Amino acid sequence: MSLTLAIMAGGKSSRMGTDKSFVTLLGKPLIEHLLDQLADLGEDERILITNRPDDYATLGLPMFTDVLPDKGSLGGIYTAITHSQTDYTLVMACDMPFANPALLKYMMGLCDGTHDVIVPRVDNYPEGLHAIYSQACLAPIRKRLEADQLKVMGFYDDVRVRYLDEAEYQPFDPKGLSFFNVNTPQELEEARRLAGE
Repeated sequence: MSLTLAIMAGGKSSRMGTDKSFVTLLGKPLIEHLLDQLADLGEDERILITNRPDDYATLGLPMFTDVLPDKGSLGGIYTAITHSQTDYTLVMACDMPFANPALLKYMMGLCDGTHDVIVPRVDNYPEGLHAIYSQACLAPIRKRLEADQLKVMGFYDDVRVRYLDEAEYQPFDPKGLSFFNVNTPQELEEARRLAGE
């Protein structure tokens, strides 16, 4: 099965107060940490979803703006799958500096046509911006977007979902740092502490 990696950098970063993609961790912008972690993933294509393409031009990635503006993360996922040239799209938030390539490759290995969403659950909560979506998700997501039902997992009942719970992802990522995302200055400080360890 073919797969696109889509980096999501379309958020407003309102809790951070500045574009979180470019806040620095160990002297490097957050988004560059993610790209470094995912350098050898082996995907078929790599794209960036952003509503500020000029800010990200230096990354040299194909960029797409939201198909349906102001629809939050779900709108970003829809945009990613829409522009994906492959069977599956791995969606990753730009603010996850500790993404784990071994776990992601394991998830990619589950892309065999029997699931439409492959998503880890942390404390019973699906990590929708660290998940893989098939093209079959487009119509159910579109329906939700048009109804302004913007909860990421809102359409999961309409597709075939494969959850990964802690016992399954722990061998790859014992501390669960894959899902640590940096939304606030406090979380940035915590990320800096973790990166320094």
